[in-house]
Amino acid sequence: MRVVCLVPSLTEAVAVSAPGVLAGATDWCGHPAELAVPRVGGTKNPKVEKILALTPDLVIANEEENREPDLAALRAAGVEVLVTEVRDVPQAFVELARVLDACGVRARPRWLDEAEETWSSLPSPQSRTTAVVPIWRRPWMVLGRDTFAGDVLARLGVHHLYATHEDRYPRIPLDELRAASPDVVVLPDEPYRFAADDGPEAFPGLACALVSGRHLTWYGPSLAEAPRVLTRALRAARR
Repeated sequence: MRVVCLVPSLTEAVAVSAPGVLAGATDWCGHPAELAVPRVGGTKNPKVEKILALTPDLVIANEEENREPDLAALRAAGVEVLVTEVRDVPQAFVELARVLDACGVRARPRWLDEAEETWSSLPSPQSRTTAVVPIWRRPWMVLGRDTFAGDVLARLGVHHLYATHEDRYPRIPLDELRAASPDVVVLPDEPYRFAADDGPEAFPGLACALVSGRHLTWYGPSLAEAPRVLTRALRAARR
């Protein structure tokens, strides 16, 4: 079977669970680090001709990561496209199982069991930390309603203040974000690469947690260690 994956987290899941199946991936598919397959462009601008030249049996996509016109072009060329939807942690496990099954993985991988056990055994949060979670600047955009990353944080006791906003990724003026006075500003290193010298300076007087975007936004093998990694970063920011 030949699979092209247009979703970085799912590329990692397929690569570690079905070695040899991947025939192509996006430029942003950086895990596993040793992955050596042809690259087909970005998640938002894949090169359809390159994908077709790889003669895939299946293309894996996501309704948020990828654009419908590109997926429609692949379908029109006769390629099967599996489109995932992941808005919370339980849905991530359902979709991961569906993707791996479509890729011919018959034995459920150990990492998937371990990740699901990790999340199902988390204790209920004893307190709530308020947060704003920028995902972009110029303009400033934050997590809004109905997002996987928002559900990840909620299960770790973090309530992001725009969780009920009508938009999933609203644009919010910086002055408004500051005035919200969250307990912590959560700054992931993707999609925007926030860093110690790029992000915290915009929020003087507020605790800022620089976190791994892979552990906050990816649904794949990193799910097993995500609670530990994220909790450590959040605690460090509030010391």
